[in-house]
Amino acid sequence: MHRFFKLPAVLLSASLAVAAQSPHTLTYAPGKSITLSLPSELDINVAASGLHRVRFFAQAPDGRVFATGMYNLADNTQGSIYILDGWDDKTHTFTRITHYLDHLRNPNNLAFYTDPATKQSWLYVPLTDKLVRYKYNAGDNAPSSRPETLVHFPDYGLSYKYGGWHLTRTVTAATLHGKPRIFVSTGSSCNYCQEREVLRAAVLSMNPDGSDQVVVAQGLRNAVDLRFIPDLDDGALFATDMGDDHLGDQLPEDTFFELDSNNHSGPIAAKPTPNYGWPTCYFGNGKPVHDTTPLPSMTTVNDTKIVAPRPAAAAKSDSSVYGKQAGVAGAGTNLAAGGGNASAVDPNAALGHAPEPLSACDQVPPAYTTFAAHSSPLGFAYFADKSTVLHDSFLIALHGAGHPHIGTGYRVVRVSPADHKPKDFLTGFLTMDHGKPTVHGRPCGILRLGPDTFLLTDDYLGLVYYIHPRS
Repeated sequence: MHRFFKLPAVLLSASLAVAAQSPHTLTYAPGKSITLSLPSELDINVAASGLHRVRFFAQAPDGRVFATGMYNLADNTQGSIYILDGWDDKTHTFTRITHYLDHLRNPNNLAFYTDPATKQSWLYVPLTDKLVRYKYNAGDNAPSSRPETLVHFPDYGLSYKYGGWHLTRTVTAATLHGKPRIFVSTGSSCNYCQEREVLRAAVLSMNPDGSDQVVVAQGLRNAVDLRFIPDLDDGALFATDMGDDHLGDQLPEDTFFELDSNNHSGPIAAKPTPNYGWPTCYFGNGKPVHDTTPLPSMTTVNDTKIVAPRPAAAAKSDSSVYGKQAGVAGAGTNLAAGGGNASAVDPNAALGHAPEPLSACDQVPPAYTTFAAHSSPLGFAYFADKSTVLHDSFLIALHGAGHPHIGTGYRVVRVSPADHKPKDFLTGFLTMDHGKPTVHGRPCGILRLGPDTFLLTDDYLGLVYYIHPRS
């Protein structure tokens, strides 16, 4: 049981998982509210507000809840790490928000690891250009040491407006095959291109001190959440992943993968690195499909061949949740690797090379589940608890389509290992009125606290929600 959160003594029957949805109107600022629907056996509160683009959580060894914030899309050097503290069990709110770190470059998430030999705890923070770690001691409100840099990432590319320079990196700690490992995922530099650098669209594994680095997955366009689930398959690594944006509103499906557990450290990685398909294999109807769209040229930015042909079925709207993006729908998402920047030496060349685009998709690992195109799966958590509403279920936050008229995502779904089919769990972040979409919020990160109890971030409104059984 979580040390700061009081849970009801009576747990709910698993049969309640299919119960009706109930709406809850939540006021988060004077004159501002959002109405969200979830199973009637559960309740929801706003636990924290006013957090700039709050993203993902991690629970420290001393039980405190940490969260990341990425400020806004105009300035990606003002990110923060918050401590959510002073839990009030009567109001279901955090009474103190402490800034643990500020002025960070896109801190998407964070992870803690404690060395069993030295008992020293470490906080890992993945930034756009590097993975760093800090010593962590119980009760710290600021780092007690200077950061150690474990790996540098390629960090050049186009701004978010031009589709596909993925700024975020995601870290998690795991013990696989009896060995502690740190994993970090990095997105692609583009929407649809052939990469030049090995740490693009990939997952890297290493020892906690940064040694023994091994690329354990490739072809993941943008795995925004990466998490070790000890309760499944003797411990398994899972990742959400987003498909590309040049095939229109209906394709490709977004994906959720259980990553190959046989390639997580140097001595074990005896077989080829698994390739999950991107750029030339996408998922449709739950199966990998070969994309015959010509890849863009990587000659020069001014070469007209640098832009791949865009199918006529693709959306033509420049309207976006991020504001107007003139010209993006027509061409910008298909610029070559790094936006056509001049080729430079890969600083991580010792780790191998970016894979050649696949010419067939028969070796692409199967997806654990898929989602409607442009749903944008981000954070997830697994609930192994028995006899509860969420018995043996994943919850996955679907951030929502960048172009709201598509209408996909903007909800939290539940996925059972029994059938691997997403089912609505928490809705109301997007409404349609006479065909016109209105975005109310965007779910992002999930932190399980106990049976049927979790925190959820909304990086659109800057909120943290607390979901729990009704009293």
